[in-house]
Amino acid sequence: MTITTRLSIAAILVGGAFPFTSAFAESPPMPSDDDSQTSAATKLETATFGSGCFWCSEAVFDRLKGVKSVVSGYCGGNLKNPTYEQICSGTTGHAEVIQITYDPAQISFAQLLQVFWKTHDPTTLNRQGHDVGTQYRSAIFYHSDEQREQAEHYKKQLDASGAFAAPIVTEIVPLKTFYPAEKYHQDYYEQNPAQQYCSYVIRPKVEKFEQAFGDLLEDAPSTAASGKP
Repeated sequence: MTITTRLSIAAILVGGAFPFTSAFAESPPMPSDDDSQTSAATKLETATFGSGCFWCSEAVFDRLKGVKSVVSGYCGGNLKNPTYEQICSGTTGHAEVIQITYDPAQISFAQLLQVFWKTHDPTTLNRQGHDVGTQYRSAIFYHSDEQREQAEHYKKQLDASGAFAAPIVTEIVPLKTFYPAEKYHQDYYEQNPAQQYCSYVIRPKVEKFEQAFGDLLEDAPSTAASGKP
């Protein structure tokens, strides 16, 4: 997918719609400062999401409190060790994904799901904006039955609440094999702040995300905005 085509993807679903908020009303509260005292002894967990372009997704999730690492990669296909060029052909069955390592004492899987569903359009099948193909599908690759149950539960809640104008098409499937993407895809936003796609697509998306999820940020929005491109 060319940069010119990717530049047309400017929308982000981070508005404060009440139906969306109500669907997550029962989700766990933000971990308190006291929780961080025990986080060192907490086992880190992993989540894997597909939500379109992984450059955008990585830039968003990397800013969350409790997230230790975000790796862009490929998942859900039938070819071993696929390349980016093969993924872009749409013939391998893989999706562009991010794999998140996080501390559940600082951020919960339910909170990650909330960010996931609110920062892309989960109602368009195999498409995000003008990025079209199965590699851009909305997907949750669960690592445990608990993750599967939560993902299915909140997907059902969001549909019932009318949070989106159309039904959610996010697939919820078990993780099989995750392949890290090529090195130049990692930390793409941080490494290429002057690149057009970063300036005109990712940066506005990150800024809107910071406004909507300020309580989940590693730093206050003003600090994050001044300290990162």
